[in-house]
Amino acid sequence: MKHFFALVLFLIINQTIEAQLFRKEKVTYDANQGNGSTDYNLLRWGYFLGINNYDFNFDYNNDLRDIYVKRSPGFSVGLIGNLRINDYLDLRLEPGLLITTRELYYSQTYFQGNAVTEADLTREVKSTYIHVPLLLKVSTKRINNFKPFIVGGVSTALNLSSNENNPNDNANGQFRTTKNNLFYELGFGIDFYLYNFKFTPSIRGLFGINDELVRDNDPRSPWTSNINSMKSRGVFVNFTFQ
Repeated sequence: MKHFFALVLFLIINQTIEAQLFRKEKVTYDANQGNGSTDYNLLRWGYFLGINNYDFNFDYNNDLRDIYVKRSPGFSVGLIGNLRINDYLDLRLEPGLLITTRELYYSQTYFQGNAVTEADLTREVKSTYIHVPLLLKVSTKRINNFKPFIVGGVSTALNLSSNENNPNDNANGQFRTTKNNLFYELGFGIDFYLYNFKFTPSIRGLFGINDELVRDNDPRSPWTSNINSMKSRGVFVNFTFQ
């Protein structure tokens, strides 16, 4: 999958460099000519593919060794609905499917010297999000065939792998998280105007608002009792086609 994204990115950037940097020819982006939707359309549509990398940010009740989070790159795919406000402002809705995995590693200090196995010290947290952000895109003036922008907003996500309602907890090897979550997001990117579509690579940071931890039934549980709050944070690298 990583090689696929690298190949796509290389081919598109190569076309961009040849068509725009060397020739310095300004692409006419006009629906009437059959080569895509114009920037002046009130509504525009597209899709995105991307890579995500999620982490957890912990706040603790007591001063014990931090829980280590091992992150793994995940996959993102979704649709884009863009509402034009003016030449520099757009309102965007980007519903998508995000898949990611995180592994938690506990220190033995959480178990107060009791005998533990390797399985007790690790927990795998798989997440499959239906992610729906509402974003405000603030662009600069178009420069030849480039248009930098910043973007920010709020999002909600339904975690299909949360185990929130599972009666089993960490005593049975089940690490539980909340199903519904809220975030705020900030990022930046560049619109590249190509002959048949607009290609946009962007980088965005995601920061959790609500506590996502579902605590164990035992209030003294070594896995959850020392956690005051657990919030997701992540980085998205998205490639958008409009």
